[in-house]
Amino acid sequence: MSRHRRSLPPDPVETEVESIGHDGRGIARIAGRQVLIDGALPGERVTLRYRARRGGCDQGVAVEVLRPAPLRVSPRCRHAGVCGGCSLQHLHPATQVRLKQERLLEHLRHPTPVPVRTLLPPLLGPLWRYRRKARLGVKYVEKRSALLIGFREQGSNRLADLSRCEVLIPTVGQQLTALRSLIGGLEARATIPQLELAADSKETVLVLRHLSALSRCDLERLEAASSRLGLRLYLQPGGPETIHPLSLAHEVQLGYRVDGDLELGFLPTDFTQINAVINERMVQRAMELLDLRAHQRVLDLYCGLGNFTLPIARRAGQVVGVEGDAALVERARANARRNGIHNAEIRVADLSRPGEWPWHGLAVDRMLLDPPRSGAFAVVSGLTPPYPQRILYVSCNPATLARDAEVLVHRQGYRLAVAGVMDMFPHTSHVESMVLFTR
Repeated sequence: MSRHRRSLPPDPVETEVESIGHDGRGIARIAGRQVLIDGALPGERVTLRYRARRGGCDQGVAVEVLRPAPLRVSPRCRHAGVCGGCSLQHLHPATQVRLKQERLLEHLRHPTPVPVRTLLPPLLGPLWRYRRKARLGVKYVEKRSALLIGFREQGSNRLADLSRCEVLIPTVGQQLTALRSLIGGLEARATIPQLELAADSKETVLVLRHLSALSRCDLERLEAASSRLGLRLYLQPGGPETIHPLSLAHEVQLGYRVDGDLELGFLPTDFTQINAVINERMVQRAMELLDLRAHQRVLDLYCGLGNFTLPIARRAGQVVGVEGDAALVERARANARRNGIHNAEIRVADLSRPGEWPWHGLAVDRMLLDPPRSGAFAVVSGLTPPYPQRILYVSCNPATLARDAEVLVHRQGYRLAVAGVMDMFPHTSHVESMVLFTR
């Protein structure tokens, strides 16, 4: 037995679950210590097995539910409770959304309260087969002569042994067994660590990361299997710059529609929102909240490939988009040309470095922020007159949103007018939200 395992309390242990944490884990108290329990809900009595002990908090997993809560549902996925891709399939979907909304409001209350004037109804979409972007781990286990494809196990760095996935789009999620057979039969199977999925409404691309050169035989196997599986295959022997189609027949221009008929093209490894339906509804809500007029100038920061920029350009007099990734800027410019949009100016700048900001002194009526998980602290702290009348903040991390909201409200003179969550990642604890600040 390992030293780590000897340091844990003996199990199994029965306990009452008192509440639920922001990450969806049940919370119990045993022998004066808080225990976070995967797969447990408030009001339940469960038997748990300990996983870890850190500081004043223990971690465990429910191995048997002795008295289920009324909100418990049967997971659709056979791998629920093991795979870490989803953590809330056992909780009713409406309660999942309510939990995310409570988490958003809780963050906005601490450490310095930021009052929310209006709470919007959540943006909802499909519960299953919604995920069009993903990175899947691959591992060949020599001792078992078995290949694994999937997400990490809950509370572990090990790969879950998946045969299918109910949240991935069907062209991949329902074909994991076939993909395991294909990659497990390659000569290079032991040197393939990752598959990256990217899809639009017509095509599904898989980028195969490989650490050694593929033999002619392996290339022929991939070519033959790809048409049978309905997949386009790209190879990645090195860094992102080495990605290329398996053959000319696999090269494809991916794209998606937004704001009705705008067509946005993207490459397989470009950042795009993983849930197409929620993305469409998110852009529509953003346009409503910005309340744009034809004479206005808008600043769109962290603009990516133009997801918000181009819909804004249709309604405003001018939009300036700023993005730190030069490749995405080129994609955004190409998307503007493709859609005949001439009032969008897209620039490259490091948004964490105020000295490189190209918009200082530019009077804008509206601002949209769509930052990464680290938030937009440098941007909101660096705002100077003339101030935009409205700032719309699209967040994927309620903690950094709350930090930035505190700056905008208590230092920059804004009020938080409207807030709402978006269920971009059903069955997970990820909280996506949209918040409007006004002066």
